[in-house]
Amino acid sequence: MILATARLAVREIVHTDAPFIVHLLNDPAFIEYVGDKRVRTLDEAREYIEAGPRAMYTEFGFGLWAVQLTDGTPIGICGLLKRPVLDDVDLGFALLPQFRREGYAFEAASAVVDYARDIVRLDRVVAITNPGNDASVRLLEKLGFAFEQTTKVFPDAPPLKLFGAALAEKRRST
Repeated sequence: MILATARLAVREIVHTDAPFIVHLLNDPAFIEYVGDKRVRTLDEAREYIEAGPRAMYTEFGFGLWAVQLTDGTPIGICGLLKRPVLDDVDLGFALLPQFRREGYAFEAASAVVDYARDIVRLDRVVAITNPGNDASVRLLEKLGFAFEQTTKVFPDAPPLKLFGAALAEKRRST
């Protein structure tokens, strides 16, 4: 486990999460707002887990993590990504539809931002979102992120909104 909140546990994604990953990555809202990862089978999910989150854990010590209820039910992902196309570490999050609008995304993302500041010791974190994803924009603003620019991040995708948050001045002494 990476961290815990009152209602959630955040942990590394493992190969046995493949069924959950197939379900999440094929949610219509995920495809619309994040993108189609073309993960349709359990084998493809295991490959995604190994090449994505697990590779990032090895290289950077962080990545996308599984978010689960305290009873162990996986409800989404949230974490830190180091994308080659961005100068700063990127906050990412997505929840299954039945767990949205319950405050879980804010709870998980707040804890991850605190982790980025206090454990990883980042001075700044960014987040990218589809311009039409109003719920993510509201969440980012509630977290203290500010819109900086619209930018073309991925060659085959439309421009995205880039938000940033300075963490250094909010760092707690540890």
